[in-house]
Amino acid sequence: MSYASIMVAVDDGLHAPARVRLASDLALRLGARLIGTAACRPDYPQGYGETAVPMGMVIEEIRQAALNGLAGAEQVFQHAACLNDRVEWRSDLEPPVRFLEQQARAADLIVVGRYADDEGVTPGMAVEIGDVLMGLGRPVLAVPPGTEHLAAERIVVGWKNTPQTRRALSDAMPILRRAEAVQVMRIADDVENRSEIEDVVRYLSLHAVNARALQAKRSGWTVADDLRTGASAFGADLIVTGAYGYSRLREWFFGGVTRDLLKNASICCLMSH
Repeated sequence: MSYASIMVAVDDGLHAPARVRLASDLALRLGARLIGTAACRPDYPQGYGETAVPMGMVIEEIRQAALNGLAGAEQVFQHAACLNDRVEWRSDLEPPVRFLEQQARAADLIVVGRYADDEGVTPGMAVEIGDVLMGLGRPVLAVPPGTEHLAAERIVVGWKNTPQTRRALSDAMPILRRAEAVQVMRIADDVENRSEIEDVVRYLSLHAVNARALQAKRSGWTVADDLRTGASAFGADLIVTGAYGYSRLREWFFGGVTRDLLKNASICCLMSH
């Protein structure tokens, strides 16, 4: 497997340029094309759609403001990805998460940003990571605010023997193969039994991944805290793990590890559901 096409979600937020630069650099190194996407849902008065006319110029002004926002996002993308000659832009007046889900058919990996408190994204353009993880059917690279480079030379895999983690491991293979070192980290109470984690390391070695095993006992803090501590000690700038959650009444709910990593990780996280 390889990444032939990488997609990055763009908006008018403070850290959108850094996110695009990260995605562009990653696409260049992997020989992939880069697709920038943005969508905006116009903030029409309740009860009116894009074709409604009773409010005349007010409706058109709202629509034009949304189009201007998309044009600004395209400028951010084109400027930040200027070193990459294999780029493509897609945008529309749509709810942004729904649009990204539709366009994900054209990519192997989706890059999205985690917003800072002062991000300043127009509400109709915001793409929340939690919303896209469950519906894309693609691995998602979650980028912390302000991060503009992913070396991915040292990577931590947060291992749990679940379908989500097994899929994340497979989805991340193009990056894992290129890494200098990969640490497969299992947080558990039964640290004496290493057969499971050693099996994963042997599997990765068959795919030319330089991996080692680390079985760590729970610290008493959260598993996400232990993963972040392990990644810091290993010098990693990427955590690969499964995303755990379920949908209820059109809202996404995530388990503690996924939620904590999405909220607090200072390095990139590659997740699959």
